[in-house]
Amino acid sequence: MNTANNKRKKESQLKIERIFLELIQTREIEEISVTDICKEAGLNRTTFYSNYIDIYDLADKIRQKLEDDVMNLYMEDRDNKHNSTDFLKLLKHIYENQIFYNTYFKLGFDKSSLFNEYDYKLAAKLFNDKHIDYHIEFFKAGFNAILKKWLYSGCKESPEEVFEIIQSEYKKDLNLI
Repeated sequence: MNTANNKRKKESQLKIERIFLELIQTREIEEISVTDICKEAGLNRTTFYSNYIDIYDLADKIRQKLEDDVMNLYMEDRDNKHNSTDFLKLLKHIYENQIFYNTYFKLGFDKSSLFNEYDYKLAAKLFNDKHIDYHIEFFKAGFNAILKKWLYSGCKESPEEVFEIIQSEYKKDLNLI
């Protein structure tokens, strides 16, 4: 395997992704062309197309990387068959990767599995299965709303402060945490 070519390919992919992330902050995805990205990155269109089918494929690959990163945050918990409620790990990851998460929410990817994980067993126990579906939807929508507000305001509060906000809101409803 040609290591120099693999390194060059990886560098090109990172450059393309970085330029896309910069452009998507001020434009809609439909307004971004392969030509725009290649021009900014100083790469040929063939380089782009050797890595991605189109702009949407690029966006999807960026989404997949982010979701893989988040899943890796909780890998040990999953391996131990423990459903973690340690949102602080996620909040720190968001803080360190704001541009990715801004893009994630802007493109509507939050409707995918990453932000729809929920501990159904814990919720069923706490709510005796009474109207559990409503509680789950309420919690997920509120959690996403807090994350979006925090991101869109530039993550002014620390991850620890946002975690306290989430805990205090949840306490008000459940008096649990």
